[in-house]
Amino acid sequence: MNPRIVIRHLDTPADWTRAFSVMKQLRPHLTDATAFCTQLRAQHEQGYRLIAASDADTVLGLAGYRTQMNLIYGRFVYVDDLVVTNELQRSGIGASLLDAVRNIARESDCAHFVLDTGLHMALAQRFYYRNGLLARGMHFVETLNDTTEQTR
Repeated sequence: MNPRIVIRHLDTPADWTRAFSVMKQLRPHLTDATAFCTQLRAQHEQGYRLIAASDADTVLGLAGYRTQMNLIYGRFVYVDDLVVTNELQRSGIGASLLDAVRNIARESDCAHFVLDTGLHMALAQRFYYRNGLLARGMHFVETLNDTTEQTR
């Protein structure tokens, strides 16, 4: 990875606005930066954190995560979002973001590091295998209403 690239937490609406176009590559249903910031503020209050790989003020990749606890994993970090700009995929940025979140999990005494990916995402699955993650289950979803926010 380029030594000019820095990985840091994004904690302000100004930071989140700079990250919007990159997150939109992963979550194309996001259409408005202001609504995105409002959503991130609500998620941040529930423990969601967003880190970015940046070169100066240009966001190149993002990882969104949260620390949770359940009976299956004990204390663990769950990665909600992982994206690198299309032109920089396979550059090591995604692996560096995963490593950064994995280190946060270790420093937080988490027992596991967990994420989901779509069954149709063969390239992502290979990336996760190469980076030490193993498939351990399937994620099931039932849509309870027709609102756009609830179906994502």
